[in-house]
Amino acid sequence: MKKKIGAKEVPVRKSRFPLSLAFVFWATLLLMSGVHTGLVVLANELQWNKLVQTLIPMAYWAFVAIELTLYTHWRIERDYEKPMQELAQATAKVAQGDFSVYVAPNHTMDKLDYLDVMITDFNKMVEELGSMETLKTDFFSNVSHEIKTPLAVIHNNAELLNRDGMTEEERRECTESILHATRRLSNLVMNMLKLNKLEKQVIQPVPQPYDVCAQLCECALQFEDMWDKKDIEFVADLEDRAVIRADEGLLELVWTNLLSNAMKFTPAGGTITITQRSEGERITVCVSDTGCGMEEATMKRIFDKFYQGDTSHATEGNGLGLALVQRILELSEGTITVQSAPGKGSAFTVTLPVSLDREAEA
Repeated sequence: MKKKIGAKEVPVRKSRFPLSLAFVFWATLLLMSGVHTGLVVLANELQWNKLVQTLIPMAYWAFVAIELTLYTHWRIERDYEKPMQELAQATAKVAQGDFSVYVAPNHTMDKLDYLDVMITDFNKMVEELGSMETLKTDFFSNVSHEIKTPLAVIHNNAELLNRDGMTEEERRECTESILHATRRLSNLVMNMLKLNKLEKQVIQPVPQPYDVCAQLCECALQFEDMWDKKDIEFVADLEDRAVIRADEGLLELVWTNLLSNAMKFTPAGGTITITQRSEGERITVCVSDTGCGMEEATMKRIFDKFYQGDTSHATEGNGLGLALVQRILELSEGTITVQSAPGKGSAFTVTLPVSLDREAEA
């Protein structure tokens, strides 16, 4: 029996009471029976009375039975009862919400048995539960913050609208602020619902053949007013046509989110480039910009929910876009990588298979 722990498989013993222990008992009892025979022969030779000849073997075997019982109890307590009691105490702590519990295995990695494996799996489960608890706490904290901000904007501007003597322009500004906050709140709720459905696989990709180049052009044109307003140079280096088999609606969310981020972080007068290439059975799409870029620590967390590395643009998003992108690509058997450096912009590269369903295509 073998158990995969980390990157390697290690042998696992099936029993905590090996065959060698049975041999010890057998040899011990054999030796004790030999001693008993010797005592009987000695008593006959010395012509002890019958009472003594009866009492000595009885006392001898009583001593042997007590010693074997104590040894057996010690082995059971050491090898079975004590580890199980420790595991039971740890389980009780976890049931009370303590996820800092750790139970040490009884043997080293090269001498594992089934109980050590169970303890190792228990420790891993507790670690995962602790991570989930931390994620849940962070999630509620982030959601509360993201909801509280637009609600505060709506509340403050509604109070201003109730005041007398406001000019028409001031009323229009308050109304625009309320509308912007409600749109942000609506986008947050919609993205949360989408991400929740994708993670629970309520939404399943429905792959169909379509031209991804045409889709990229349509998505880019949605931001035409924005790049004109910011005087951004938009460069599209695409093939004439590239047909893939994927869920067109879900991938539209991918391109829209990547282009939206590029627009958000690229300053006026900057450049955004979208490149598409077919490479055998896969296509790659790269969205790059000349924006502020990211540090290494930020790149490691950009796909976390609600994480926003550049807080100066926090009001323009809710930190769920890239989490959505990553989940959609996982369901579409695609990958996404990022290259970035502070002050040198960022480049997000998406790789997708040309066909996800060969049998249906045939």
